Amino acid sequence: MDMLMFQLQRNNATPLYQQLYQEIKEAIINGTISVETKLPSKRKLADYLVISQTTVELAYGQLLAEGFIESRPRKGFYAQPVEELAYLDVPQDEPVMANQVDYAFDFHPGKIDTPSFPFSAWRKIAKEVIDETNHEMLHSGHPQGDEVLRQEIARYLFQSRGVICESSQIIIGSGTEQLVPLLIRLLPKSLVFGFENPGYPLTHNIFSHYDRKAVPIPVDQEGINLKELEASHVDAAYVTPSHQFPTGSVLSATRRSQLLNWAGAKDRYIIEDDYDSEFRYTSRPIPALQSMDKSGRVIYISTFSKSLMPSLRIAYMVLPKRLLRAYQQTFLHYSSSVPRLDQQVVARFMKDGHFARHLNRMRKLYQKKLEKLTSSLFLYAPAVKIFGEQAGMHIVLTVETAHSEKELIELAKQANIRVFGLQSYDVHEQDISPPRIILGFGGLSEKEIEQGVERLMACWKIPSKKSSSSRKR
Repeated sequence: MDMLMFQLQRNNATPLYQQLYQEIKEAIINGTISVETKLPSKRKLADYLVISQTTVELAYGQLLAEGFIESRPRKGFYAQPVEELAYLDVPQDEPVMANQVDYAFDFHPGKIDTPSFPFSAWRKIAKEVIDETNHEMLHSGHPQGDEVLRQEIARYLFQSRGVICESSQIIIGSGTEQLVPLLIRLLPKSLVFGFENPGYPLTHNIFSHYDRKAVPIPVDQEGINLKELEASHVDAAYVTPSHQFPTGSVLSATRRSQLLNWAGAKDRYIIEDDYDSEFRYTSRPIPALQSMDKSGRVIYISTFSKSLMPSLRIAYMVLPKRLLRAYQQTFLHYSSSVPRLDQQVVARFMKDGHFARHLNRMRKLYQKKLEKLTSSLFLYAPAVKIFGEQAGMHIVLTVETAHSEKELIELAKQANIRVFGLQSYDVHEQDISPPRIILGFGGLSEKEIEQGVERLMACWKIPSKKSSSSRKR
């Protein structure tokens, strides 16, 4: 095979080498590239796709590590056989995924600032890792994740979040949606889970999928409602204390103590999802609940989705020592779901200080974006009020209007603006008056934030203080 034609998206958040890796991998799996087919040389493919040889080298290295291709001395790279996957028929009247809309202004709370990612440092480290890869790295590695990455995570968590743990307590997985099911299966099936409402939909969907009883617990301006929690029969509470999603509330100091006492009084657990704790703007970071835990009841979970990139798919869980032995016995034969090359790159990125420097830069950048968002919205007060601006990468907007939440979202959509309503994260889907809208600011520039707010308020027909003052003149 002389060439491979793939459409790589240069403005995509996913690095080019990962896009190329995924394209070749899928072509091998579906048979487009047949077994024993020789792949183009790195130089030829780089020239053909107008990308660097390093990009091709990284993609080939990942495919090599996962066994999709084989390197033969002085011959090149060859596609290897992959066991055929079962095909599942999907009824044609059930859409698998909605068509993606390219919005002029996308206030998605999960977006990050991709242009600021340090690609040069990441690319250099990835190349070094590939160059140093030996035969041992081709094996699946430790089931909890590579030790070098777990050590770096333990060091980082202690320094930044006050989390006290050993590397042996850390389990690395390919996302919260992969780690939480492992945790659910580890805990007794009779346990009743409690989750924040409104809250992250994935969480209660996972409980449902694994046939675990789970009940919603209301959230207010101080976080999860402890009176409601204590009145329930919950044995394990899933909380986001640093910046509750989606309301933006921060669990108060009093409730933190109450929650830990609630867990310590009986055989209960707290699952602390600390997913965007790196970004706090109004004061010094609040230590994690785990750092205050004296009875080994907090299970800590976080990811690199916001701090690095969503496409990286690396999350980690810190188990209390009381659960560690049971985990190791239950999942003894499991392999880590994160490719070892990715683990090694992240570990080196952290060890060399790039991660800390990147976080410091992004913290300042997101604070400027937040200030631009709040100052832009201030022009429309008191018709709009802001909540949850202390931390994270989204705010909640309360809108004084005759429109419902759904109507506001539809009006924004017609204006080519993407926003989200708080109601959609409520399991009861109850109408909230006045409506509350979630605005994420991570993926927009300061100019786009200003323009997006202006167009959003115009489509909602909310006058600004500027226009009111000009009319008075």
